[in-house]
Amino acid sequence: MTNLSEVYKAKNIVIKIGSSLLMNGNRFNSTWLKNFIDDILYLKSKRKNLVIVASGAVSLGRKYLNIKKEKISINTKQACAACGQVILMKNFMRHFEARKIKVAQILLTFSDTEDRRKSLNSRETIKTLLELKIIPIINENDSVATDELKFGDNDRLAARVAQVIGSDLLILLSDVEGLYDKNPKKNKEAKLIQKVTNINSKIFKMSSSETNDFGSGGMFTKIQAAEIASTFGCKTIIMKGNTNSPISTFEKHKKGTIFTNVARKKDSFKNWLGGSINISGSVHIDDGAIKALNDGASLLPSGIKKISGNFSKGDIIEILNSKGKKLGRGISYYDSKELNLIKGKKSIYIRETLGYEGRDEIIHRDYLFLK
Repeated sequence: MTNLSEVYKAKNIVIKIGSSLLMNGNRFNSTWLKNFIDDILYLKSKRKNLVIVASGAVSLGRKYLNIKKEKISINTKQACAACGQVILMKNFMRHFEARKIKVAQILLTFSDTEDRRKSLNSRETIKTLLELKIIPIINENDSVATDELKFGDNDRLAARVAQVIGSDLLILLSDVEGLYDKNPKKNKEAKLIQKVTNINSKIFKMSSSETNDFGSGGMFTKIQAAEIASTFGCKTIIMKGNTNSPISTFEKHKKGTIFTNVARKKDSFKNWLGGSINISGSVHIDDGAIKALNDGASLLPSGIKKISGNFSKGDIIEILNSKGKKLGRGISYYDSKELNLIKGKKSIYIRETLGYEGRDEIIHRDYLFLK
């Protein structure tokens, strides 16, 4: 059985609401939101810090601009988001203030969480709002974001927001009860997976990338979000959202999926590093290097066997073992071209190989995150 006590043990909770829950046909689903606020009031009575990540701006904008064709250009989509975000927040403010809850709007771009300095600025803004008893309503800034530099789905955005504020729990409200071993919309024999203790390839294969009429993600992106959250000690629950007061309903029926495979909480910088989405490349390392990292050492060039990707000095790169298993990530002191020249060599040969005196390590342990 899924343990609802995780909700009430958590202090900082991020709740992601998908477009399918906030839309009824082509209109904003006010009835659902009114019932959902009952859950918010209950959680606030337990002194929880709550942040909401909400979708729906593009869909609302399409309706407002009377755009009916299915495929639209990126510029038109940005225009829809600009119009729809106003409508979205107007509805949130109207319904929340009717229950004496104040809300604020925060629009984030990809760089607002992936750039360390901007991430800290975002954290301070959210922290101040929470101290003022205001619930931040967060969305990706689709009016200016481009496909190349955006989250693409609010599941992963919610996970990064959870990292920014040091959340204990990420709740993903879905149109299904949780993760099934098969697509429940196509297979009546599908079974609900109520607890996941290890996110691996088998778990990802159970997911479907299918989307509903409004959303940009599926179960696959929710598992990605849970994987990101797990790197900084945050648990994730996927629960059925298209019901009255979904969190209370979850408490009553105990049906959902909880991801419990969380890493030990680290310092804020390593939490940010572990949850980063912006990975520029990867290195495969040998068994000796793995042991050294686990013992607290930095990553040296002698332990690197293979390099993938085209990255620059200062980029975040993934660390893999010889079989491709992800071990962690870190900030590289060298670009991919330099690293290809010094991989497998002892640090004393770096100057001779590159023609200048560089750092002995590829990734210093202070800028290293291990799973």
